[in-house]
Amino acid sequence: MKRRMSVISPTQPTPSSPGAELSEAAIDAFLGDRDPAEVFHDEGLFMALRKKVAERALQAELDFHLEGSSDGNTRNGYNRKTVHTEHGSLPLAVPRDRLGSFRPQLVEPWCRRLEGFDDLVLSLFASGLSMRAIRDQIAAKYGAGVSRELVSKITDELYPEIREWQSRPLPEVFALLFLDAIHIRMREDGAVRTKAVHLAIGVDCSGHKHVLGIWIGQAEGARFWLEVLKELQMRGVKDVLIAVTDALAGFPEAIGAVFPEALVQTCIVHLLRNSLAQVSWRERRAVAASLKAICRAPSAEAALAALRAFESSPLGRKHPAIARSWHAHWEEVIPFLSFTQPVRKLTCTTNAIESLNSCVRRTVKSRGHFPSDSSATKLACVAVRQVERKWKKPPAAWHKARREFAILFEDRFQVLPR
Repeated sequence: MKRRMSVISPTQPTPSSPGAELSEAAIDAFLGDRDPAEVFHDEGLFMALRKKVAERALQAELDFHLEGSSDGNTRNGYNRKTVHTEHGSLPLAVPRDRLGSFRPQLVEPWCRRLEGFDDLVLSLFASGLSMRAIRDQIAAKYGAGVSRELVSKITDELYPEIREWQSRPLPEVFALLFLDAIHIRMREDGAVRTKAVHLAIGVDCSGHKHVLGIWIGQAEGARFWLEVLKELQMRGVKDVLIAVTDALAGFPEAIGAVFPEALVQTCIVHLLRNSLAQVSWRERRAVAASLKAICRAPSAEAALAALRAFESSPLGRKHPAIARSWHAHWEEVIPFLSFTQPVRKLTCTTNAIESLNSCVRRTVKSRGHFPSDSSATKLACVAVRQVERKWKKPPAAWHKARREFAILFEDRFQVLPR
């Protein structure tokens, strides 16, 4: 939570006004006999100046407060307080009044940190550092330690934001929907178990990506994904043009149950990886060449002919499970083959969500395991927020692909103003 650095009184000059500029006399008085070069690098001296300015500002605030008082209110000493700033730990003498009605705006009651401190804590938290490591980093930066409770309180302030983000309304139509999960370690009932963190990315009809939510379940499965898709529907999603998934059993049926008109596309890269994992290193190049001929075929008929050619080849006969896997997912491969190159580039892989997964996985990796679902969700949401800040423009391939989407899906493809 950022604290507002407010104006002290109506008569105080703003930084942009001529009266706010430092005079030569003021600079000379500040420097005294000191060497300007040494002063410039003397952080302690500048901290002392900040302390003086902050305390002078607090005094001005109290003066302004007492000027408008008609009940005989007067000064009543000071409270000692230390606040954390971007430049270090700052001990202040905060003036008080006899009636206890003075509420300084520069350093609000119960405030122990000024602007920039919370952002630092959240940035360190997003990098996957433990509470102890965050405290060490803050001690090195501010020259003062903070309690574990303070760090936890700052990160816990994310929970209302997370709940709002997880339940926010969504666009009615997504051109692309990417679904995938990663696995983390969670401590439950005294034992460490593996749980699945489910992630969904939607690409709207303007080409902009959105992380739709984070869901934690015991394991990745079609039944759990069905509940996720129902939630997306409840939050406003009425139609999905193409859903890109891995080869999880039951996934197409789960998507079809909620969005019956959606084309379900199996991630071609997943199929290729799973196929190459079954052969030796010496055979991989030849097998990859045969399978890429399937992916690059101009039509579904040509792709099926290429698959049958591989199936009857010596490598295909040696590894029959590869052809069986492609035949089993053929209905989810066909949509990819009916598109032109720009759309194929967007739908051949779940790279969009794989990239997000890698960022979340990198963040949670240093934690080892989590004490609860809420703690894992909190860290994953912070990592997701860091990634979303980089998504400012649609991918380059989108500008060509959108014309094909408009032709293929006609009135279902709705581009709304942002």
